[in-house]
Amino acid sequence: MSLADFYVPESAGGLPISLVRVEKAFGALSVLANFNLEVPAGQFLAVVGRSGGGKSTLMRLIAGLDAPSSGRVGIGGRKVERLHPSVRLLFQEARLVPWQTVVENVGIARGPNWQEKARGTLADVGLEGREGDWPSVLSGGQRQRVALARALVSEPQILLLDEPFGALDALTRIEMHRLLERIWTGRGFTTVLITHDVAEAVALADRVVVLREGAIALDIEIDLDRPRQELADPRAVDLQRQILDAV
Repeated sequence: MSLADFYVPESAGGLPISLVRVEKAFGALSVLANFNLEVPAGQFLAVVGRSGGGKSTLMRLIAGLDAPSSGRVGIGGRKVERLHPSVRLLFQEARLVPWQTVVENVGIARGPNWQEKARGTLADVGLEGREGDWPSVLSGGQRQRVALARALVSEPQILLLDEPFGALDALTRIEMHRLLERIWTGRGFTTVLITHDVAEAVALADRVVVLREGAIALDIEIDLDRPRQELADPRAVDLQRQILDAV
């Protein structure tokens, strides 16, 4: 199957991702070798693995921040050669601009009607009424909500998440999980979550891939009802055990 088989119109909620025979090396160090992965449009994929297993390298290749040593990375059937305009990234650190207000951070690209769009997206993430606040007065969870709103305001078709909730306390993390699940369900963008947290992967994803030493050690479907009730479903516990065994 070629990359062209995965093309969908730009108007779709999500775009498919495909990596075909991808190699990525840094000098003599091979991080990914003969790596193949297909992510259908609109899927929520979680990538789990130990440090150094290739998770962040995989995300940077999909984002177009790094180029593969060989092979091909595609989005929507087209080769990735730079950061794709329909891709947005969310990191563990919110990376807000401290001298700009919340609404200015969300609308940092300053496109047409940016204030109206930024305010609407802030309402989507539960921060209506906080538009004029400075980042310094926000909690860690609120700052991450602003960062999520900034990623979503341009209506991306792919959202890449690199350990976005790792620095949050347990209750705030669960709140962010439910928020992200609700927004993803409503908008249908393709999502790739990089995480070391197996419970988080099972709570959020349709599918979990375990990376071990740059190769896929497990590729498993997460067939649980939504909205997810974390820790309440014995099937989730069994899925976590299978993933842990493969890590």
